[in-house]
Amino acid sequence: MRLSIFPLTGAILYPGLHLPLHIFEPRYRAMVGDALARDRRIAMIQPSDPDEGTALFDVGCVGRISEVETSEDGRYNILLTGESRFRLLRELEVTTPFRQIEAELIEEPEDEMLTLGERAAFEYESRKFAKLQGYEIDWDSVARLDDVSLINGVSQIAPFDAAAKQALLEAPNLRVRCDLLVQLMEFFGKGDPDEGNVTLQ
Repeated sequence: MRLSIFPLTGAILYPGLHLPLHIFEPRYRAMVGDALARDRRIAMIQPSDPDEGTALFDVGCVGRISEVETSEDGRYNILLTGESRFRLLRELEVTTPFRQIEAELIEEPEDEMLTLGERAAFEYESRKFAKLQGYEIDWDSVARLDDVSLINGVSQIAPFDAAAKQALLEAPNLRVRCDLLVQLMEFFGKGDPDEGNVTLQ
């Protein structure tokens, strides 16, 4: 399928989750306007480095604009709801100010669940990590989340670098993503939180 992309380092979206975005650059305002006139879909994908026009990572996520606010100067505040991960096939030559790609959707595993031991180990490591970082967490609310919402939600907002977040997005299933999250939290927990984010690069 043909997708209009918003290449943004550190911005990861998962199916079923939400990503708020403030759109102010003219080319991306044009992209949002185009999406609203068609199917309301925008594809989030990370560039391999911050330079303009750089190569893209292989996997991203298509989102549908579920909420939109327009300011008088033409800026947008939108809320993207993740629909499906996709794999990049090729970038297209286009005349639009925003980039477009050809991609194939990734079929997600159904009814994924962790074992009780995996869930307990993840929550244990999460509590240690949150305490180290000084995060205030409502653990009762966390306990009520299903496994997919918990693991993907933490993967989306975790303060890791672009390569780590990309590795989480590309994980083939929930169990692999959970294991990687635990490894990242353990690794990051060994460092000084004032020195910045963990890096896999």
